Amino acid sequence: MKNPDAAAPLKRKKYEKELRKLQAELCHLQAWVKQQGLRVIVIFEGRDAAGKGGTIKAITERVSPRVFRLVALPAPSDREKTMMYIQRYMQHFPAAGEIVIYDRSWYNRAGVEHVMGFCSKEQYKRFLNLCPVMEKYIVDGGILLIKFWLEVSDKEQKRRFEARIDDPVRQWKLSPMDLPSRSKWFEYSRARDRMLDATDTKHAPWHIVLSDDKKRARLNCISHLLNLIPYKKLPNTQVRLPKRSMKCAYDDVASMKHRNFVTQKY
Repeated sequence: MKNPDAAAPLKRKKYEKELRKLQAELCHLQAWVKQQGLRVIVIFEGRDAAGKGGTIKAITERVSPRVFRLVALPAPSDREKTMMYIQRYMQHFPAAGEIVIYDRSWYNRAGVEHVMGFCSKEQYKRFLNLCPVMEKYIVDGGILLIKFWLEVSDKEQKRRFEARIDDPVRQWKLSPMDLPSRSKWFEYSRARDRMLDATDTKHAPWHIVLSDDKKRARLNCISHLLNLIPYKKLPNTQVRLPKRSMKCAYDDVASMKHRNFVTQKY
């Protein structure tokens, strides 16, 4: 059901309060995944500037990178181009007690590779045919596979790209594929539709996140992720800080005086 206040900007204080609650739940999920030895894959796809990076950061900033492992692969090397297509992704699959987050994934073939002509039509069609079969094997092997598609509007994508162009600390976000993606908006729309038609299956469905409002998108996505992975809150273990032992004590502060210290400008 649509939030009646969705059009109103979300106040930062409220956003941070809600995010803190969800991040605490992610910590409970993390403990459960470790104890139960679960294996989870979370895929983030979407148009350029849809907010994938910010959403992933909101998920991972309060949890352990040894449990929530981020995979963001660069363009394939010459060697990787000779591999079976899925091969370079499979080597990052989770072991017991891990959640692997893919910032872009094997679905590159259904999106940028197809639209920009980096793969043949035969490779594209073969991917759409085999991907649901491959994902069925992943799920049948005991891995929970969760797929998010972040959908941004034409107007908002344009605004975000222009903000990146004008802001020197965000210009690094403009990849060589970003600007062509603006002129090929409808080609990407058709590629998205074909991908969803072919790969939105019962065993690995797509979950669409409306992302024009970044704050709401992050909260909605994290909340939905928590609902997709059944977990229980484990009892907290009592942690006590041990006293400093005076055995082998010496003036360890004075021993540092001759070292090179960073100038305290602030």
